[in-house]
Amino acid sequence: MVILPKDYKHTLDALQDEKLTIIAGGTDVMVKNRNWSGLIPRVEGNSINIFQLNELSYIREDESGLHIGAGTKLEELLNSPLIFEPLKAAVREMASPAIRHVGTIGGNVGNASPAGDTLPILYVYDTVIVLESVEGIREISIFEFITGPGKTTRKSNEIIKEIILKNIDYTGFYYEKVGGRRSDAISKLSFVGLYNADEKGTIKDVRIAFGAVYKTIVRNHELERQLLQSLNSEKSMEDIIDEYSQLIQPIDDQRSNANYRKNCSLSLLKSFIQMAGGN
Repeated sequence: MVILPKDYKHTLDALQDEKLTIIAGGTDVMVKNRNWSGLIPRVEGNSINIFQLNELSYIREDESGLHIGAGTKLEELLNSPLIFEPLKAAVREMASPAIRHVGTIGGNVGNASPAGDTLPILYVYDTVIVLESVEGIREISIFEFITGPGKTTRKSNEIIKEIILKNIDYTGFYYEKVGGRRSDAISKLSFVGLYNADEKGTIKDVRIAFGAVYKTIVRNHELERQLLQSLNSEKSMEDIIDEYSQLIQPIDDQRSNANYRKNCSLSLLKSFIQMAGGN
């Protein structure tokens, strides 16, 4: 059975009453539960479809950051002047236009796939996930929200209400998605690097994240601090690159093999370091 809630409150009430699979755009649900040709997808248990809830579709900015409703379509992100360019860069490489008009940012987060195209961007922006149930609202860092492939700390009576990207300054960013057919392909791996330099060229901030090379998105704050120091002192980056190499633990699957993913990831890291002025 699929429940079509009348409004947002009805959704929260329904989630409180029974365990339901939440369907937003449904693009991931259709793939996970695909059936033989001509048959409808096999979704276990009951579901609730929140695709039509306008309360979850918005983009606004305030002093706490950029707020994006979980039901906001991916294509809407591309058309909004408020969306940061690194996030737009990831969305442009994501799926087809038809899918982007249906798929939602909340769905990409809730799916919790290490290959999720928006996730590396959300990690470097220290994104906060806002969850709501009839019991109230709670906020949790994306680092704590996603615990593994397809696994999150969302409770069964909660819905992802919105995501909040922290405002950060940057003077340069490097984004690359490696896939078989660019936007139509699931990522073999993805990389994003942001840095901020002052007028004298001193690097003030650096952030790096890798997708599809571990159980979750790879971002390490301590290595970023070490990299920041090295960029400003012109020290060799080899030790830092070696430490990132230890964190990158991809697998072999139908999309690619582990050795390719690892070597390509380290190559992208080196390219970003050179872009930021390192050796």
